[in-house]
Amino acid sequence: MARQLRAEQTRATIITAAADLFDRHGYESTSLSDIVEHAQVTKGALYFHFAAKEDLAHAIMELQSRASRQVLREVESRGGSSLESLMRATFGIARLAVEGPIPRAGLRLATAEVAVRPPLRHPFAEWLELATRKLLGAVKESDVHPDIDIDAVAHSLVYFFVGTRVAGRSLDPVARLPRRVAEMWHLMIRGLVPVPRRARYLTLASQLEREIRTV
Repeated sequence: MARQLRAEQTRATIITAAADLFDRHGYESTSLSDIVEHAQVTKGALYFHFAAKEDLAHAIMELQSRASRQVLREVESRGGSSLESLMRATFGIARLAVEGPIPRAGLRLATAEVAVRPPLRHPFAEWLELATRKLLGAVKESDVHPDIDIDAVAHSLVYFFVGTRVAGRSLDPVARLPRRVAEMWHLMIRGLVPVPRRARYLTLASQLEREIRTV
């Protein structure tokens, strides 16, 4: 039992070290030797758990996917309108990125040339499905204009959201991500939401940003 616990701890240490390096330097620029040194483990320990760098990347993407799905389950359990749920989901995923290197690395790997192995699905495909479903609900609830192109808005939202982190990686500290997500929503709300309902969602965007900054 003690040996198994040590093995699990070593595996977690390796994953965290790899995630930190992948996030800061990128997948291609990080070698297994870099990860061994950063994790302070032996090469034998690394190869015991991961046969190749790609296996490490996939493990990180799995953990990022699991964390994102947990955020979505928590959002769904709160109830609320479709648009509110969609907003909370984006801020929840942003919070994960602020709090730890594994979600940040998972997002960076998703934009790199790293194959996503089945049954794991590409996170952007899952986010597109979520955005489409919630926008359809928001139309029915009269929270967004009825004549919007759902597919175009869903793609724009996901690309906008991903871009806040991809571009921000070079321009902003990660702690500024909630502010960028709030700015994204302030722009989206003004284009999507009828005037009588805008104040509610503009206030919500600012509130969700504050909640992350105070955690």
